[in-house]
Amino acid sequence: MTTAALSQRPVGELLRQWREHRRLSQLDLAIQADISTRHLSFMETGRSNPSREMVLHLSAELDLSLRERNRLLLAAGFAPVFSESTLNAPQMTAVRKALRQILAGHDPYPAVVVDGRWNLVDGNASLALFTGLMAPHLLAAPANVLRASLHPQGLAPHIVNLGEWRGHLLGRLRRQIALTADPLLEALYEELDSYPCDQPEPDVEIPGPGEIVVPLRLRYEGRELAFFSTIATFGTPLDITVAELAIESFFPADPATAETLRTAFADPPAGTP
Repeated sequence: MTTAALSQRPVGELLRQWREHRRLSQLDLAIQADISTRHLSFMETGRSNPSREMVLHLSAELDLSLRERNRLLLAAGFAPVFSESTLNAPQMTAVRKALRQILAGHDPYPAVVVDGRWNLVDGNASLALFTGLMAPHLLAAPANVLRASLHPQGLAPHIVNLGEWRGHLLGRLRRQIALTADPLLEALYEELDSYPCDQPEPDVEIPGPGEIVVPLRLRYEGRELAFFSTIATFGTPLDITVAELAIESFFPADPATAETLRTAFADPPAGTP
């Protein structure tokens, strides 16, 4: 669904399309939004024009992103209510400081900040463990971390469990596409899915004995490192840029990996030349 297409379509049609995308009947959404089915039907068919508050209410019930809520407001004839600031804007100073604090505090383990389409926004010093294994052209702005991870000239040749990790990343992207209906993410998925992989991708994750997360197993300087990751987002965003940021932090999954990272990326003692 492109921006141009959205701007040319009435708000009722967009509401119906999102309702159907969420697999909700008119009755389902009406009950969820505490409005009558008749009122919802009139809005979807254009017989009734929703107020700004109703557009925001239905957008929230449909779990739309802040970006999509702005687009529905525009389609309904209202001004957007959610800002979209660049990270270097003065009002984003506190956000920048928070991101840098989180990234620096996670060293000597890798951490990365990405936007809603998995483009690299920032990373800590230890991210060099991953980027040092990738072809330079994959790191040219705007670098996409999923592309850099699964590209044949990226991290993929160094991933021991490529089939498993690739299945994990593609599954994550499929879920995001199902939520956002973003055509650029759909194009990214098709590109990543076309990359070669000489390992099977599990259709269903069946954990082995003692396994609690899907690990990333990486060949690095003649040894195998193991990681698991967490993803953090801002809790109450009112700005589109902030809402779409995510911090993925990698942690060592075994003592040997932790020791390798401490040796490679820990700060030298004070006074060390």
